Amino acid sequence: MKYAVIGAGWAGSSAAVELVKRGHEVHLFEASRTLGGRARQVNGLGLLVDNGQHILLGAYKGTLTLLDSLGVDQKKVFSRLPLQICYADTVAGIELIAWKLPAPMHILGALLLAKGLSTADKMALARFSSSAQWMGWQLNTDCSVDELLQRFDQTDNAIRSIWRPLCLAALNTPAQRASAQVFLNVLKDSLAANRAASDMLIPRTDLTALLPQAAAAFIEDNNGKVYLGCNVSSLYKNDTQWRLEVQQSIRPSYEAFDGVVIATQPDIAKKLLMSVDLAELIPEFEYESITTCYLKYSSTVKLPRPFLTLNERPADAAWGQYVFDRGQTNQQAGLLAVVVSASQVAIEQGRSELALNCAKQLARELGQAELALPKSNLIITEKHATFSCTPGLKRPSNHLPIPGLVLAGDYTDSRYPATLESAVQSGLIAATALSDLDRRLRE
Repeated sequence: MKYAVIGAGWAGSSAAVELVKRGHEVHLFEASRTLGGRARQVNGLGLLVDNGQHILLGAYKGTLTLLDSLGVDQKKVFSRLPLQICYADTVAGIELIAWKLPAPMHILGALLLAKGLSTADKMALARFSSSAQWMGWQLNTDCSVDELLQRFDQTDNAIRSIWRPLCLAALNTPAQRASAQVFLNVLKDSLAANRAASDMLIPRTDLTALLPQAAAAFIEDNNGKVYLGCNVSSLYKNDTQWRLEVQQSIRPSYEAFDGVVIATQPDIAKKLLMSVDLAELIPEFEYESITTCYLKYSSTVKLPRPFLTLNERPADAAWGQYVFDRGQTNQQAGLLAVVVSASQVAIEQGRSELALNCAKQLARELGQAELALPKSNLIITEKHATFSCTPGLKRPSNHLPIPGLVLAGDYTDSRYPATLESAVQSGLIAATALSDLDRRLRE
């Protein structure tokens, strides 16, 4: 069969690869000139950086299996670290690092030797884990993460120093309005699974090279085609085939396919579905932005660890939540990446001001005055980085009521928030549904 995949982000890339594996001819269309969607490479400060710093988890089975199938050597492309929450602020002194022991000893050991946490904090964290396991990590009715933490009698310090940073990193939604059920799903598959599932994987390469480029090469090596700078403006079904209107140069061209995977952002998917009267299936999502502040210093600047947690204090214009040393992970010595999740308010002050405040925050928390004066900076904001992962949020199915048409994307129905793993899993589900349907029709 001949299939079209619209969108070459991580969902579209995984869907296209799965369809090729099933023996089909795949044409992958991407409106931009760069593969990767909202997880892609960007040229900045004379370097290849990412439009947003990412951490993957060992629990990302779909992503890691896909990379293996494409021949990507995980040892070369990832720095694999044990789960850890280590604050840059030496005054706070919080340091929690998972042991290299089988589960659940890796977490129990981390709690036992954690620094900066009182006995009450450690007891509260252990109580949360045991209570969640007793409940089967399942809530009868979804609520906010903050409500769940209060219900489990978590201490103020545990909430502020451990749970809220974890929630923001996982869901990109503040704990006061984030879905407790989705947060529990993430914790169950990472902290409560085997030890390797909780490992943190920091990419050593840029995000486009990590998966999308390998996927594109695989498609083209198997009689498929990849089109960059090709905007699919509409689609319709003609008898048994799907027609795509593709804006190329001056005149649009019309391509015919046996089936289509729409793997774009929700607003673009909604526009494409208007031509088949299915636009109402895509809800109006609220979005959270993510800002990454790249700060360039002398090549001798180095963090104590590949990444550190920061003390977010909006009242003091300290917006950073994490800082990554790209010299230790990407061989970009002297380049630090400060992550500001749910950054709508932070970016309102302006890019220059935000960069200055992030630099001041690093200097203060690390006790290194020279960090307040970087040589240069680059601010990248993804305004629609993720949907707001709120309690009881209804997300659309991958399956559509018209044969030969499916959806893929991290916003589709999933146990997970908007992550690379949910995008990849969605792509696999969409490709399987499309291929299986055509097989049944042929039979």
